[in-house]
Amino acid sequence: MTSLPLVPLPAAVTSADGPPFALDRGVRITGDASAAAVLHRLVATRTGVHLGHADDADASDAARIAVTVDGAGPAESYRLAVRHDGIEVRGADAAGLFYGIQTLGQLITGSASGWTVPAVDIDDAPRFAYRGVMLDVARHFHDVATVTAFLERAASLKFNVLHLHLSDDQAWRLELHSRPELTARTAAGAVGGDPGGLYTQADYRSIIEHAAAHHMTVVPEFDMPGHTHAVGIAYPEVAAAPALEGWDAAGGPTPVAGEAYTGIGVGFSSLRIGDDATDAFVADVFTELAALTPGPYLHFGGDEAHGTPPADFAAFVERTSALIASLGKTPIAWHEAGAAGDLAPGTVGQYWSFVRPAEGAADKARAFVTAGGRVILSPADAVYLDMKPDETAALGLTWANGPTSLERAYRWEPADVVEGLSEDDILGVEAPLWTETVRTLDDIDALTFPRIAAAAEAAWSPPTGRAPGRTWESFRSRVGGLGPLWTTLDIRFPASPEVSWTL
Repeated sequence: MTSLPLVPLPAAVTSADGPPFALDRGVRITGDASAAAVLHRLVATRTGVHLGHADDADASDAARIAVTVDGAGPAESYRLAVRHDGIEVRGADAAGLFYGIQTLGQLITGSASGWTVPAVDIDDAPRFAYRGVMLDVARHFHDVATVTAFLERAASLKFNVLHLHLSDDQAWRLELHSRPELTARTAAGAVGGDPGGLYTQADYRSIIEHAAAHHMTVVPEFDMPGHTHAVGIAYPEVAAAPALEGWDAAGGPTPVAGEAYTGIGVGFSSLRIGDDATDAFVADVFTELAALTPGPYLHFGGDEAHGTPPADFAAFVERTSALIASLGKTPIAWHEAGAAGDLAPGTVGQYWSFVRPAEGAADKARAFVTAGGRVILSPADAVYLDMKPDETAALGLTWANGPTSLERAYRWEPADVVEGLSEDDILGVEAPLWTETVRTLDDIDALTFPRIAAAAEAAWSPPTGRAPGRTWESFRSRVGGLGPLWTTLDIRFPASPEVSWTL
């Protein structure tokens, strides 16, 4: 049954005897009202068939799809049973039920005789608790509609975290009442001088609410002490002058203090560490962000702070991780922060080096575990969605060991990246999309699909080799079968030549 178009691969799939279930207008949905509404929309979008409800007057003899929360099994797990006379989807919780419905949507098959679902039994649960995607809205701004469309796409593949990169050298995107100049003076900026934008607090709340409706947690990031050139435009007293010796210009303009930066180079900016004004600024922005964010995590960046002396960097990481912990949130930082030594207990590290770690990266990642935290894996040469899929791609970059094919995006095992990390030390997997070249939702689709599906499988499915079908050959077949579903969901995915697509 691993030939079915199921991505991410479920933990257990078993063929059942008998004919398929016929999906037509006579079918009725019973059970959980919220889940029933999700299923109704998904079936209507995929097939044009509008299913009825069990309380309809003519429903006494109708075939049923029962969707219920039964409280059985681990968090986010579900059971799906399809027979010719009915379908049952049972979730351990509301999230599990939602994921069971997404799996059901992948099973719907069209033919000349109508829409059907094959007879099958599925018992499924996630490998990792944290299954994330990241959208960089600082390099290029993406409005609320684009963000919500992106998170819907991710949720359909069982991702449960949306990490928003809300600040960088180019701009600060989230309105803060405590520091209004951040957006007033910088939100118009973007790479290449393109149009900018900002999220009001109402916008931010609407993204969080939409994410919650799709069982996703929003993790906001204000990146510091590096990646803070825009902060210096708004509040020059807290920013150091650009440090240009040895910085990575990436072929772009040279940054000038107080002027908008439109390039994509990194490593030149820093906050003034140890100043009272800087400490007050950091406290203001994270205190307000914590109050705005119901989720458990706040990300404070910590990457590519080449303009910050190592001792100052360590002092900043210690102080900022402790501040976030004092606000009742779990700090997250990119793996470089592991060099600091005095992380707040429980701080989570996000590893972004390669599948084979660059020098020192593994040690820094392990430091988070030593401090009582865990690690999120985002190896850049496997799951950075902004890398070109091949040399001919119009969008994307190639710094992470060249273009990243779909096969390379799939052929890695989370437990094998950082030596010494146990399964329990890994919080999960996140696939970031940096937006130096990404301006629209179509651009997002062009770079993320189909490689986002490979990241989904790394985050959800059993380890490589632990389940039948957890192979590249199976995956490329299964993902090819999702072509019709993605098309009806209006996902503008490129037809990768690595896949034989069903269209």
